[in-house]
Amino acid sequence: MSSEPPITVYRLQACPFCERVIRTLDGLGLSYQSRFVEPLHSRRTAVKRLCGVRTVPAIVDDRTGVTMAESANIVEYLEATYGESQ
Repeated sequence: MSSEPPITVYRLQACPFCERVIRTLDGLGLSYQSRFVEPLHSRRTAVKRLCGVRTVPAIVDDRTGVTMAESANIVEYLEATYGESQ
């Protein structure tokens, strides 16, 4: 029985900002689960409850307790937390 990956990404289909986060997760070899959210901004109540905003992408990292939105911040966080020093 496998447990769920510790990182959850809230995203939209064909969202370039979301894809940037996914590419970073894949590049770092991190397992994650995707949750696709409502395209209509006002319907993204799950993201709002978790992150305080309705924008995507947003992540929840159960390993560190971090919840955040905004792709540039997420990429920076992932690289700082899970990346190799370069």
